[in-house]
Amino acid sequence: MTAVSQSPLARTRRGPGPGPGPGGSVAGTGRGPRRSLLVWIAEHAALVALGVVTIAPIVFVVLTSLMSSNQALTASIIPKPFDVANYGRVFTELPLAQWFGNSALYAVLATAFMLVSSVPAAYALAQIRFRGANAIFTVIIVAMLLPPQVTAVPVYVMWSELHLTGTLWPLILPNLLGDAFSIFLLRQFFLTIPKEYGDAARMDGCSEWGVLARVVVPMARPGIASAAIFMFFHSWNDYYGPLLYASENQAAWPVAYGLATFRGQHGTDWSMTMAMTVVVMVPVVVIFFFAQKAFVEGIALTGVKG
Repeated sequence: MTAVSQSPLARTRRGPGPGPGPGGSVAGTGRGPRRSLLVWIAEHAALVALGVVTIAPIVFVVLTSLMSSNQALTASIIPKPFDVANYGRVFTELPLAQWFGNSALYAVLATAFMLVSSVPAAYALAQIRFRGANAIFTVIIVAMLLPPQVTAVPVYVMWSELHLTGTLWPLILPNLLGDAFSIFLLRQFFLTIPKEYGDAARMDGCSEWGVLARVVVPMARPGIASAAIFMFFHSWNDYYGPLLYASENQAAWPVAYGLATFRGQHGTDWSMTMAMTVVVMVPVVVIFFFAQKAFVEGIALTGVKG
């Protein structure tokens, strides 16, 4: 006999099972499913409410961009009729193509320079053992917490002495020296990569640059993509930097600053302003749509370790 019978003593120690209640039903069996249903309803109601709060401003901007200038000043929500002429006016009455080019130059170069400088710095802090690493990381944390307004005056004077004010280069070139937030984010991701991979590559004759390029970077693509997306979006939406360095030269304005300073001849044309807002949002939404998988994966795998 392979089956082992349970002794009465063991059954007594376990205690009696749930017995039938009045009418032969098991007491309390309906509470679990009912509670789960209420929790499910509450969670989805909260998600729907959060979604409405998030999407409502975007819907308002799109609908207002399809109104006439006079209708945009009324309490009407639905355009009557739908008017797409504002989008044509955005490109004909404003130097939007030039502003887009400035934003693209700023965002692409700032992101590329950040990756060139911040990836090696984060790799060294996460994967290489050397004296002073913790002190350097502490300085990076302090730099993250330091408001840019604290150093605005001396930094502006420096760029003015170099005759680079009125351009976007004061916002692009500093990324060659690394970005504090990007180094922090990349370091936390690199810490999740076992050091044994690098040790094995070194035993095979790889230099530190070889370990970084052939081992660490391929394994850290989600984290690198997240840092790149953060930097690109920050540069694309930057208002404070162009206000400080490029406000005197309209030809150097990026599209975010141009949108913020746009005024009509007789005040703000809200329908045209909203149309310009939609146009500015499109590249960011498209980039995030195609890169969201790597972005979410990079954020999920980046641990607060070390």
